[in-house]
Amino acid sequence: MNLIDWVGSVAAFLTTASFIPQAWHTFRTRDVSGISLGMYSLFTAGVALWLVYGILMEAWPIIIANIITTSLALMILIMKFRYR
Repeated sequence: MNLIDWVGSVAAFLTTASFIPQAWHTFRTRDVSGISLGMYSLFTAGVALWLVYGILMEAWPIIIANIITTSLALMILIMKFRYR
C-alpha cells in the first residue's frame, strides 16, 4: 500500500467511524427530533455522490467508507420521516 492509499484509508476510516456513534444513538433511541431534515438530506446526497465518485475513480477506501456511511445516513433519514 502506497502513502496515498494509506492516507485515504485512514481518512475514510476516521470519517466513517466518527459517524457511527450518532447513528447508533439514533437507532437505539429513535429520537430524531434534533436532526435537521434539510441538512441530513443534503448530507446523504453528498455522501452518495462521494460513493459514485469513488466508484468512478476505482478508489476502494472511498467506496467502502461511503457504502457504510450512505447506508447509515439513509437509515437515519428514513427514521426522520417515520418518527417525526
